[in-house]
Amino acid sequence: MKFSLSAIVLEPLSKIKPKNAVILCHGYGGDGKDISILAGYWRTYLPDTIFICPDAPEKCEASPSGFQWFDLTDQDPEQILSKSLVAENKLNKLIDEVKKGYNLLANQIIIGGFSQGSMISLQTGIKRKDKINSILGYSGKIIDLEHLSKNIVSRPNIFLMHGDIDQVVPVDGLLEAKNFFNKNNYEIETKIFKDCEHRIPMEGSSLGLQFIKKHLY
Repeated sequence: MKFSLSAIVLEPLSKIKPKNAVILCHGYGGDGKDISILAGYWRTYLPDTIFICPDAPEKCEASPSGFQWFDLTDQDPEQILSKSLVAENKLNKLIDEVKKGYNLLANQIIIGGFSQGSMISLQTGIKRKDKINSILGYSGKIIDLEHLSKNIVSRPNIFLMHGDIDQVVPVDGLLEAKNFFNKNNYEIETKIFKDCEHRIPMEGSSLGLQFIKKHLY
């Protein structure tokens, strides 16, 4: 089926109608093909799951062949938040299309991603009126703590992972998010990888797979 965002779609290996869906959002300057590599690892073990890996809605000036969920070249927090809200609407629309197109409930859908994709997934998932199943985030952070604290709507399962020597999005982003969710009475899982930079290590891939399996199967 066609979505409002261009996307790589990995159909269930079981060849039956999807029983659930995972939407994976790539990082700044990447694309759906990048993050679909992760979906490819997981697919064998999740045969009834459809994976949707969209391109973010904007072309990325810093990486002309890639995309961005929102612009990071202007570091003004208000402008970043404003632009992220536009991206949030587009991700919400995609989630709604996946629900309708495959006749799924919100609690049969996990969203997540890497870096900027993790950031937009957190903001979108917490603010959705219909509670999605879970959010799985790698190397991300909360875009705007004050905004999110005023707009908590639902409480999906959350698992955040991060490298301890990440120079792009420092690990403080995970610690800040963990503190935020603990203060707001969320159950949240976290994992910090030793000697790991801005990437998803193999252990992170394995832990992500276990998390999805636990909550969707």
